[in-house]
Amino acid sequence: MRRRSSPTTDSTTPEEIPVESLLRELEDFDRLDAGSAEREGEPRWSENRDRPQEVLSVVMNTLFPGTDFRFDEDMIKQNLDEMLLMLVSLRSEGTHGKGLMDDLARLFDARLSPGTVYPQLHDLEDEGLLRMHEKVRTKEYRVGDDREVRGRLERSMYQHLALAYALYLSIEEY
Repeated sequence: MRRRSSPTTDSTTPEEIPVESLLRELEDFDRLDAGSAEREGEPRWSENRDRPQEVLSVVMNTLFPGTDFRFDEDMIKQNLDEMLLMLVSLRSEGTHGKGLMDDLARLFDARLSPGTVYPQLHDLEDEGLLRMHEKVRTKEYRVGDDREVRGRLERSMYQHLALAYALYLSIEEY
């Protein structure tokens, strides 16, 4: 069985890398990404519409520098609840369904129909995770329960990390 050195240290085998170590690496993305140097006293992310783009840029530049990585649309669909929660939570102000669909297309190249996105938004609202504020011509969504949204995103993150690590170990077998 062939093993490369782990992503965290050269002396640790992949089997010895705890999830906490991977999470520390995720928290250090801004340190690893040369383009995201934070100035003292300034917020890490802007408060404008480009905040999701900034987050995705850090991820892409850290994990896949210089590559043409693309998200699979089916993966986005399978994780749509978490994707919507993430996008809404990254906004300092509420956002509407069309804006979320535009974000999914722009950031993840996922062209989802209103018949896919809006029922998910309504389900998240029914669960109390999102709040909807009806305006004259649109509905704006905001996070409804910060603790529950954070917990849901963390559970999803742990599951994806575990799956990614299992895939990584299986690839190392070859």
